[in-house]
Amino acid sequence: MKLEEFDFYLPEELIAQEPIEDRSKSRLLVLNKTSGEIEHRIFEDVIYYLRPGDCLVLNNTKVIPARLIGRRKNTHGKIEMVLLKPVDVDIWEVLVKPGRRAHIGEEIVFGDGQLAAKVIDITDFGGRIVEFFHERPFQEVLHELGEMPTPPYIKKKLQDENRYQTVYAVKPGSAAAPTAGLHFTQELLEKIRQKGVSIAFITLHVGLGTFRPVTVENIQEHKMHAEYYEISHEAADLINSTKQVGGKVIAVGTTSTRTLETVADVNGIIKPGSGWTDIFIYPGYKFKAVDALITNFHLPKSTLIMLVCAFAGKEKVFRAYKEAVNEKYRFFSFGDSMLIM
Repeated sequence: MKLEEFDFYLPEELIAQEPIEDRSKSRLLVLNKTSGEIEHRIFEDVIYYLRPGDCLVLNNTKVIPARLIGRRKNTHGKIEMVLLKPVDVDIWEVLVKPGRRAHIGEEIVFGDGQLAAKVIDITDFGGRIVEFFHERPFQEVLHELGEMPTPPYIKKKLQDENRYQTVYAVKPGSAAAPTAGLHFTQELLEKIRQKGVSIAFITLHVGLGTFRPVTVENIQEHKMHAEYYEISHEAADLINSTKQVGGKVIAVGTTSTRTLETVADVNGIIKPGSGWTDIFIYPGYKFKAVDALITNFHLPKSTLIMLVCAFAGKEKVFRAYKEAVNEKYRFFSFGDSMLIM
């Protein structure tokens, strides 16, 4: 399967640069994955497609201020660093820009010296392993010096950093937001509960696996970067009981989808626990746990668009994307949403 098969035309002006004022008033394209029928709604209308006995699965990860701007100790050249995941105490896997300057042994200073780092290794993915040095608690210094790591296609500075968090974000650890969940408000979630829909919270800390570009021509050769997940006994029980009574499991986002499909057995039963997942879902994959999907509109040639095509069929998805472009939907992190069921 070739990478070029997942390319599509997207006018640059459709890339959303900032969130709309009311999260739940974004647009919603509803795609029937069986018939291919498309409807155009507002996101808060998602409640009309949920039924008592269904289960909505949300990723409650929280974005950390993972972007650090520093300088090389010897030359004072600017270095940008994005934290991906902890490896050990004070040791992190990171992305560095410009990477060619970050040799093993390179020392980097942040702020007025409150934080320093030393490159100790280079990863298979082109990242770096660094050791941090600090006198005050690391999280305290990070929140003082770090910035929200919004994607590079967002050129505007985010005025309210909480808008790059879901309203249910509680577990710090992500380098990017699970953006499908940005459309929910607490009021909408409460209406969904009152309708008799269960809400299960799981965790996947979004890292390089989610947003790393595919660079190989044959997509089957792409290797996903592992990301950490947690599923509680309570969440697993909620999802499994939904399956037992014939309800639908609606995953909010590709991160929730990948987590559920990682831990589900052949019958779709979810096992609680924690670990690392590098699952790569592309057309031909047989879903075991997820019945419906809420997701944003994704980058061309990304692993995310491949997952969506695996779920609903490439032809139907690309037809829906073409209609979304024609109807001037807003794309990517701060853009509009799709419900596929």
